[in-house]
Amino acid sequence: MHAILESLRSRADKFVALRRDIHQHPELGFQEHRTSDAVAERLAQWGYDVERGLGGTGVVGRLRRGSGTRRLGLRADMDALPIGEATGLPYSSSHAGVMHACGHDGHTAMLLCAAEYLAQEAQFSGTLNLIFQPAEEGMGGAVRMIQDGLFEKYPCDAVFAMHNMPGITQGRLVLRDGPTMASSDYATVTVRGVGGHGALPHRAADPLVAAAGIVLALQTVVSRNVDPLQMAVVTVGAMHAGKANNVIPQEATLEISVRALDRDVRATLERRIKALVQAQAESYGVRAEIDYRQGYAVLVNTPEETEFARQTALALLGPDKVVPQGPALPGSEDFAFMLERCPGSYLLIGNGDGDSAGACMVHNPGYDFNDDNVTIGAAYWALLTQRFLID
Repeated sequence: MHAILESLRSRADKFVALRRDIHQHPELGFQEHRTSDAVAERLAQWGYDVERGLGGTGVVGRLRRGSGTRRLGLRADMDALPIGEATGLPYSSSHAGVMHACGHDGHTAMLLCAAEYLAQEAQFSGTLNLIFQPAEEGMGGAVRMIQDGLFEKYPCDAVFAMHNMPGITQGRLVLRDGPTMASSDYATVTVRGVGGHGALPHRAADPLVAAAGIVLALQTVVSRNVDPLQMAVVTVGAMHAGKANNVIPQEATLEISVRALDRDVRATLERRIKALVQAQAESYGVRAEIDYRQGYAVLVNTPEETEFARQTALALLGPDKVVPQGPALPGSEDFAFMLERCPGSYLLIGNGDGDSAGACMVHNPGYDFNDDNVTIGAAYWALLTQRFLID
């Protein structure tokens, strides 16, 4: 067992308790005041220079040691989700309709555990920037922190982040270089026609039929416009039109989710969706308006930094507990925006597989972070810091 793992194991209990306290008091994006307080108070106590309010409720702790010029960033997210908890755990959410269903409570605890160790025991030379980010869950907290001057105030030569993943053996680390998580874009299509009586359709221009045609036509965007070896998803998740069976409505709306693992494919999807929607609407004699909104970017891990992260994982856990090049994921993550500004890598830590409690997927009312990962995650961050900021 690596010496850092042994040292962190003796510290983990109080951070498991902190994790459960954060879990019991979840806060939605840009509302993480209590969590930010807990983070900032501990960082200041351990000797970090602390800034509050970056990106709204974000916290950055900086620790300088020695004469080293290298600068490292480590990021954890803090926000919860608008989901009612159904775990029945003694530390279940005390806020109705809000829970930590993605493990951000655990990510925060892992980085804080590492922060204490690095401040009190570790030897390194350089600058360590610990980034506690708000509002990862679809609200772009990373963008807000960047807009508030994150990398101007706290320059980093590389930045890293870690996320738990159910379905992977607890504690196993999964790395990947290149495109790793998909972009996530959104479109609202409003189809406007002429309403009328259901018995006299020839005197109307039916937007509902046109919307149905658009839904079917959208299924060809990926199959006929994207290289079969590339990943892309176009999903119509909602369709709204009319209220009565004998009334042709005035308009219909569609809500669309669009994902890709390649920036060029992402652009192709936007172009083809816009063109197809307009052409389909015209063919049905109605009008269509499309509100196309770009969300999270493709998350791309840089090769050199990912290899460094990979070798750190192997040094900590050995080859049996490391997946050196895992599969890409269709989910999205706003750490992608940090990686557009700074080289780095995003890795996964297994939350549990098979019939274990940790196998319950994230964004599920029954999910809970695996507390055994506090030690492993903290040890990984501590070792990576010491290897990156070499004395």
